[in-house]
Amino acid sequence: MKNIKRASVAVLLAGCITLPMQGYAAEQAASLDELLRMIRSAKVSESKEHKQREQQFRSEKAQQQKLLNQAKAEKVAQERKSEQLEKLFAENEIKLESQREQLQRRLGSLKELFGHLTSTAGDAVVTMEQSLVSAQYPGRTESLEALIEKMASNTRLPSLEEIENLWYEVHREMIEAGKVVRFPGEYIRVDGEKVNAEIVRVGVFNLFSDGNYLTYDPESGVLSELPRQPDGGLTSAAAALQASSSGFTRVGIDPTGPSGGSLLKALIDTPTLLEKWHQGREIGYIISAVGVLAILLALWRFLVLSGISRKVNGQLKSEEAKDSNPLGRVLLVADKNRGLDAESMELKLHEAILRERPQIEFGINFLKIIAMVAPLGGLLGTVTGMIVVFQQITIFGAGDPKMMAGGISQALVTTVLGLVVAIPTVLMHTWVNGYAQRILHILEEQSIGIVAEKAEKGAA
Repeated sequence: MKNIKRASVAVLLAGCITLPMQGYAAEQAASLDELLRMIRSAKVSESKEHKQREQQFRSEKAQQQKLLNQAKAEKVAQERKSEQLEKLFAENEIKLESQREQLQRRLGSLKELFGHLTSTAGDAVVTMEQSLVSAQYPGRTESLEALIEKMASNTRLPSLEEIENLWYEVHREMIEAGKVVRFPGEYIRVDGEKVNAEIVRVGVFNLFSDGNYLTYDPESGVLSELPRQPDGGLTSAAAALQASSSGFTRVGIDPTGPSGGSLLKALIDTPTLLEKWHQGREIGYIISAVGVLAILLALWRFLVLSGISRKVNGQLKSEEAKDSNPLGRVLLVADKNRGLDAESMELKLHEAILRERPQIEFGINFLKIIAMVAPLGGLLGTVTGMIVVFQQITIFGAGDPKMMAGGISQALVTTVLGLVVAIPTVLMHTWVNGYAQRILHILEEQSIGIVAEKAEKGAA
């Protein structure tokens, strides 16, 4: 009995495992008979599925054998075709070599001629690609490049028309180099706007439009306005040339060749006076401010001393002493002290002149100080600029001069500014001091005259 129960449990476990593997839903068997029925049904279904798989496998195996046989047949056919092509290739090689020998025999002296034509065409292409004439006639080099390709080939020969075209393009380049012509074209302004306008070409040197110089980029074939134009005289001359219809017009051109603007670009890249002044930076600004102060002070003192000089000259012509000028005030001191002796009178007049001297010499010493300090400021800027240069050399090395240009510019510009301020200041100091000394000389002369007159009266 126990053995039967164990067998029943084993069968039940086998059925529970088999049913999920075959895809059936797990069911709860109510009895052993029902469990046996479920197991028998699962075996029948499994047997049918195995037979279907075996049939499918045999069918696919037969198909694979068929495909394999077809591939082998195709391989044999391709091998035969390859042998035929190799044989044909060898025959063509022999024919081609024969044709090459025949071509070399028939060319004869033309081979050397074609060599010269190839060289000439190559030089012409290089020249035309860089020429300003290509801005007016774009695409000139395409036919010449095709000619070079033909002459370099072993299977093609150039036609007579293509050779004549080479002669035509070379001569057209020479003729156009001596012309001043107008043609419609498109160029790009500095602000990026594209403009269709009349363009004037002066040989292979320069292009103008609306009084502005243009530059030509050979790689892209684009015309563009120079970012900086030369001075007003050159641009006005370019506008006059574009407006003229005959005769001679003076205009500035770039003689550096077909590149069209290398020298002109170098000229316009030269900094202006204002840009040079800004290169002096803070020290340059201080020196400039001191120079302006010196000019204003000198002009102010010149105006003041001119007024004083006119009043003193008027007092010399007048018999009545006036309090509105230094000489008049000195004479009033003499009038107030008529009873004093000559020595006392001299001291009183000398005291009066000393009171007038600060007003007359005001600011003159300051001009002298500026004339002495300005070169020292320039020297300070020079030292500062050289320090910047040495720092850049330490960081970047001395391989690129442009990296050191800022410090060198500061060093040189501040020196120039210091001298520019000092030299005129020295002249202005001499000029203003001369006026002051002339007035003081008149005061001393008049005071000495009064003292001498007093001494003569005392001696009498």
